[in-house]
Amino acid sequence: MTPEFWHARWERGEIGWHEPEINTHLREFWPRLNLSPGTTALVPLCGKTLDLLWLVGEGYRVIGIELSKRALQEFFDEHGLSPKITELGPFQRWSADELTLLCGDFFALRRSHLTSVARSAVTAVYDRAALIAMPPELRPDYIRHLANLLAPAPGARLDGLLVTIEYLQQEMRGPPFSVPATQVRELCDGLLTTEELADYDIIAESPQFQRRGLSALREQVWRLAMV
Repeated sequence: MTPEFWHARWERGEIGWHEPEINTHLREFWPRLNLSPGTTALVPLCGKTLDLLWLVGEGYRVIGIELSKRALQEFFDEHGLSPKITELGPFQRWSADELTLLCGDFFALRRSHLTSVARSAVTAVYDRAALIAMPPELRPDYIRHLANLLAPAPGARLDGLLVTIEYLQQEMRGPPFSVPATQVRELCDGLLTTEELADYDIIAESPQFQRRGLSALREQVWRLAMV
């Protein structure tokens, strides 16, 4: 998946991954993390998700990172927000109150960029559509980079939520890609601890994926941690 691929999808409005409402798993499982008020959460490949506003509304500082400038423009326009736009290294920084969205390549993100925005360590992460957007060859690099960005100071704690889907990859071309539970554990081994919180059969409520040829579809919710 090249940057041009994603830019073209946004330009054509082919954003089937975008949910028109707040993710139900975020509402249900995020409170279980018992994060302190004011914790800064990173949302990789955030698009224009409403989940960003939910997290801010729950009292968290939020840093999203997104490749598409169009996605960021649509997000702020749709919610009547006027961001302050500045430069931060290779990123364009769009900020409004407790929300900052960085426009650029996730793999160019460094801890110094995060601390410049948050002024403290980022100790939470929410990934609903990032890992499953990655083709197989990029997934190890993605998890490794994420873990390096968020490695906490001694005695600190990192918590987060990851949402993945699982299906027969030969039945449908990604994205979104199938990332089986066994692969989640293998990718995170030695970098992040994983706990499967839920596993749902969602094929009956996913007609768009049935039309693309899927005979079965499961969705898993994971807790990620690093102690």
